[in-house]
Amino acid sequence: MVKILATGGAGFIGSHVVLELLNSGYEVVVFDNLSNSSRASIERVARLTNGTPEFVEGDIRDAAALDALFKAHDITAVIHLAGLKAVGESVAHPEQYYDVNVAGSTTLFNAMLRHGVKHGVFSSSATVYGEAEVMPMPETTPTGPVNPYGKTKLMIEQILTDITSIGPGWRSMILRYFNPVGAHKSGQIGEDPLGFPDNLFPFIAQVATGRRAVLNIFGDDYPTPDGTAIRDYIHVMDLARGHVLAIDYLLSDKAVDNETPVVNLGTGKGSSVKEVHAAWEAACGFDIPAQIAPRRAGDVTIYCADAAKAKEMLGWEAEFDLAKMCEDHWRWQKGNPEGYR
Repeated sequence: MVKILATGGAGFIGSHVVLELLNSGYEVVVFDNLSNSSRASIERVARLTNGTPEFVEGDIRDAAALDALFKAHDITAVIHLAGLKAVGESVAHPEQYYDVNVAGSTTLFNAMLRHGVKHGVFSSSATVYGEAEVMPMPETTPTGPVNPYGKTKLMIEQILTDITSIGPGWRSMILRYFNPVGAHKSGQIGEDPLGFPDNLFPFIAQVATGRRAVLNIFGDDYPTPDGTAIRDYIHVMDLARGHVLAIDYLLSDKAVDNETPVVNLGTGKGSSVKEVHAAWEAACGFDIPAQIAPRRAGDVTIYCADAAKAKEMLGWEAEFDLAKMCEDHWRWQKGNPEGYR
């Protein structure tokens, strides 16, 4: 059995990735400090699959903990999902983002080097791109992140690329994903943000359950058909499947040593805020209060992925549409109005 280490594997995206890895026959070790996640997610994953992930509580900045993990487990590859991820928080506390995301990733990569683990998939983000002239955006789009979160992602990409380029037998892949939403069809695992939701879907979900009074639509004067900003939303299960295919690729004869391909994961089709709002109302079966608010600084008009490379290289393309994303996200939120708590 091939054993995969999933850092941040108890989080929203991580728990779905772990589930798909187990369903695909991999063994999984989850390493997570539970700062923005719950061990309950891994317990639920175990009930939903035929395999049981091993859980190790720890921080990617802790070199000794990583050494102990690699000594205790015969790890073949790492999927690195751990890190802080709120754009607004990164602007308010950039020092935390550079410490956790960049320093933590460097500590992890050094541990991989010490223990001869040479295959890695990095969970990156479309926030590394700047204002794009071509839409949908291919991987060749110039980078130019405008906030500390995006800057840390780009720095980690470069560190991993440089290490891979000189390490004998090293293979890695960078997955840049757009807007992960939805939940597993069981409704047992899903997104459970601590504090104020930073993204549209979890905010709407909390309005739908009565935890928040009204959805703020930030700006209705964008140059789009309905005046609201457009984003490329991707179902978290499609995203999870992309990670499994990335691992499959790195462990196959298709991968090339010392190369780090960059791959977008998105649907290629954007949805406006008003379209998402309407789809949520259809999924819930009732009206969700909403009001127009001023634009937020830094929000761009449209952000969509060109995912042709993912199809060509990995045989991956998104299967689930906006309606399915909303239905699954609502099933999770309705059954778990307070998340895992």
